[in-house]
Amino acid sequence: MTVYEDKHLHKGLRLQLVKQLREKGITDENVLQAMQNVPRHYFFDNAFEKIAYEDRAFPIAAGQTISQPYTVAYQTQLLMVKRNEKILEIGTGSGYQTAILAEMGARVLTIERQKELFDQVQLSYPFKRKYPGIRFFYGDGFLGLPTFAPFDKVLITAAAPFTPPLLLEQLKPGGVMVLPRDEGNSQRMIRITKQADGEPIEESFDQFSFVPMLTGKNSGGRNS
Repeated sequence: MTVYEDKHLHKGLRLQLVKQLREKGITDENVLQAMQNVPRHYFFDNAFEKIAYEDRAFPIAAGQTISQPYTVAYQTQLLMVKRNEKILEIGTGSGYQTAILAEMGARVLTIERQKELFDQVQLSYPFKRKYPGIRFFYGDGFLGLPTFAPFDKVLITAAAPFTPPLLLEQLKPGGVMVLPRDEGNSQRMIRITKQADGEPIEESFDQFSFVPMLTGKNSGGRNS
């Protein structure tokens, strides 16, 4: 159960979190402001409220995780989000990253393959009250959403074994994709910029650890 109250304590904890993110090298003021504005504890059960503003990942349903705040800030900074951009997010998870993108003024379409998470996240307070414009899809992230393409940006929040070609196709010329790529316990964060002729230019950044991006849909429960 989660009680949706944003108290002075929570706001103070977010200020401390943003300070930590600055110290770790996050410089995009729009990203930092979004992290300050979005109550991360809304995405936790009350029993874990006190750890919501620690800079670490935390398990959620279906064997997934809510990403470490630094990881969320890092990916979002690389994505270079601009207001009103249409962004495809692969891996809704808890919805925290989704909310950060929406808080920055993006038009977000997000895909989740875990039915349990897909069902849960749409009923949560942030998306029913503050960010009602987000569009949620249950499906295979490798396939993207061709009906809604092209996208200004694509953000993958799971470890992709390779750059999904269909997602690259759905990125508009001049668009940017950010993804953690590689198999195993560690992935390199990659930013791909699609040139006017369709050719991708890659940049490589720091190492992170993500749950794997998987094909298909999963209708199973918590132990899937």
